[in-house]
Amino acid sequence: MKLVKTRLAAMMFLEYFIWGAWYVTVGTWLGRTLHFSGAEIGVVAGTTAVGAIVSPFLAGWVADRWFATERVLAGLHGAGAVLLLLASGRATFGPIYWLVLGYACVYMPTLALTNSLAFRQMRDPKVEFGPIRVLGTAGWIVAGLIVGGLRLEATAVPLKLAAACSLVLAVYALTLPHTPPLTKPEGLRVAGFVSSIVSPEAVRLLKDKSFAVFVLASFLICIPLQFYYAFTNLFLNEIGIQNAAGKMTGGQMSELGCMLLIPWFFRRLGVKYMLIAGMGAWALRYALFAFGNGGAGLWMLYAGILLHGICYDFFFVTGQIYVDRKAPAAYRAAAQGMLTLITYGAGMLLGSWLSGQVVDHYATMAADGSATHAWRPIWLISGGLSAAILALFWFAFSDKEQLPATSL
Repeated sequence: MKLVKTRLAAMMFLEYFIWGAWYVTVGTWLGRTLHFSGAEIGVVAGTTAVGAIVSPFLAGWVADRWFATERVLAGLHGAGAVLLLLASGRATFGPIYWLVLGYACVYMPTLALTNSLAFRQMRDPKVEFGPIRVLGTAGWIVAGLIVGGLRLEATAVPLKLAAACSLVLAVYALTLPHTPPLTKPEGLRVAGFVSSIVSPEAVRLLKDKSFAVFVLASFLICIPLQFYYAFTNLFLNEIGIQNAAGKMTGGQMSELGCMLLIPWFFRRLGVKYMLIAGMGAWALRYALFAFGNGGAGLWMLYAGILLHGICYDFFFVTGQIYVDRKAPAAYRAAAQGMLTLITYGAGMLLGSWLSGQVVDHYATMAADGSATHAWRPIWLISGGLSAAILALFWFAFSDKEQLPATSL
C-alpha cells in the first residue's frame, strides 16, 4: 500500500508540475515577446475556463462509463503533449489560441481524473488523500522555481517543458493501478449526458436563498480573480522584478500553511466569516499590488503574493466544505460539479474577457509593438470589484446552520 501511495503522489507531482510550468508565465511570453494585446492574453488564459466547462464530459461521462481511468489519463496527456509542443512553435494569435484551447480541453479533465483514480486506491480518503495531494502543490512550486530561476518566463520554453512532462505522465499513467469504470455503458443518450453535467438535484439546491447567494458570489468573485491569474507575472516582469515566477510560488507555499489552519479558523469564524476573509484577502491583495513597486514598496508585492493561501483556501476550500454539508449525500458530487462549472468555468471565462479589456484600456503601445501598462488603475479596478462582491455577500448571506467543526 505504501508503494501505491508513492506512485499516486508522483502522479500528482507531475500533474501540477505541468500546469505550473506553462500557465503562470504564458501571459509574459505572449505580451513581452509576441506583443499580444491584453484582450488576446486574457482569452488565452481563459482557455482553462472553457476546459473546465467541457471537463464533465471526459471526467464524468467517458471515464465513468467507457474506459479505465489510467488509460483516459494516458490518452489525454499524450494528446496534450502534442498540442502544447505545436503551440510553442507558433507566433500568431489564431494558431496559438486554438492549440492552447484544445490543450485546455484535454488537460482540465485530468484534474478530476487524477483525484478519482487516487480515491479509488485508498481505504480512507479523508486521511490518505491530503498527504498525496500536497505533492501536486509541490510540483507547481518546483515548476515555478525552475522557470523563474532559468529566466524562461518570456520564452516558449515553459510550454515545451510542460509538453515533455505531459508525455512522461502519459507513459507513467499506463503503469498506475488499473481503475476500470464503475458504471456500465448505456449508449450515448443526450438526456443522460446533460444530466451528468448539470444535475437537476444539484440545481434544486439553489432554491435555498443562502446557497443561491453563495453560488452567485462564487461566480462573481471569479471575475476579478482572473486579473491575478492572467496578468500577475506580466505585471511583475514589466516593473522589473527578477525571477517573478519563482517568487510567485510563495503563494502556493502559503496555501499549504493555510490549509493546515483551516480547521482552527473554521471553529472560530464559521462559514460566513471564513468566506468573507477569503474575499477580503483578494481585495487587499489587489490594493497591495496597486501601491507596491520594485523599490521601497517591494514588501507589498511579497505580501500580495503570500495572501494567496487565504485568498484560495479560505474561500474555495471553505466553499467546498459548505457545499458538501448543504447537499444531500447522494448529490454531493453533482453539487460540487455544478459549483466548479459556475466558478472555474463561467466565472473565470467572463473574468478572462473583462481583465483583457481593462488591461488594454490602460496600455501604451511602443513603436516596436510592445506595450507598457498603467498597473495601478488595473489593480484598483479588480480590487474594487472584489470589495463590491464582498459587500453583497456580507449583507445577503446568512448561514444559520452551524457546521460541526469535528467534520473538518
